[in-house]
Amino acid sequence: MALVIPSIHSSCNLNSAFLGDRSKICISDAPFSRVHFLWKPVECKESRIGKRPIEVPPNVTITLDGQDLKVKGPLGELSRSYPREVKVERVESGFLKVSKAVETRRANQMHGLFRTLTDNMVVGVSKGFEKRLQLVGVGYRAMLEGRDLVLNLGFSHSVRMAIPDGLQVKVEDNTRIAVIGYDKCAIGEFAAAVRKWRPPEPYKGKGIKYADEIVRRKDGKAGKKK
Repeated sequence: MALVIPSIHSSCNLNSAFLGDRSKICISDAPFSRVHFLWKPVECKESRIGKRPIEVPPNVTITLDGQDLKVKGPLGELSRSYPREVKVERVESGFLKVSKAVETRRANQMHGLFRTLTDNMVVGVSKGFEKRLQLVGVGYRAMLEGRDLVLNLGFSHSVRMAIPDGLQVKVEDNTRIAVIGYDKCAIGEFAAAVRKWRPPEPYKGKGIKYADEIVRRKDGKAGKKK
């Protein structure tokens, strides 16, 4: 922050010919050599989510090599590389802790994020995750053909989507889809790709929506009043 201290001397001798002699134009002579800089330190508060320890179940194996972490459990194995702003360490038996390596604003932003990602890895390989979708609309159906998910969504053709490795898809009553796996990021990406074919519209609510999603409805155009 720059602080400029103006001088008390000013020249007000210029007259405006257009506005008359009474109107003066004052020009300030500020000594630009007298400039002071005020430094304000950046305060980075610790994230409430990031400072919580992560409990590791007995059936999960943790391998920590510098900034690389591998988590192996009964459902699968996941790995992640961490940026230099955060670090992962074992604090107690059965616990992991994600902390900031440096005191910067970027480290403060990544602290809570990578703590949540690490917790999702531990929970995913031990318990797994599930994401449910629901088809709403006349004639909207879903079925499984091998490792493909086939959707009938009112197009002139069926939509066929290959199920990624590490994921399982279940279809109930031809209108409810369950995506199951140990990688929460992969589950969310596949569920979003399915929903993208027919997002729910706000007038009749037709489309593919998440099971816990609330679709804000709109009123249709009113008829002409007689």
